[in-house]
Amino acid sequence: METLKILEKQENLNWDYDEEADVLYISIGKPKEALGVDIGDGNIVRYSEKSGEIVGLTLLGVKEKVLSALAKKQ
Repeated sequence: METLKILEKQENLNWDYDEEADVLYISIGKPKEALGVDIGDGNIVRYSEKSGEIVGLTLLGVKEKVLSALAKKQ
């Protein structure tokens, strides 16, 4: 099995939140072309096939999930 490099480089994290769609996009460094792999529960890991590095995350339903989790704690 190939090695997948996860946050080996110290780069800036960039993010953008689409409130209408309730989606959080996180890029490690500048956004790059990448393949997306759905890892379940509305979480998509984006990685570069060339370098084997994770280059971003897409998180679906962030606000909904946070509000639901907070409501359960009350």
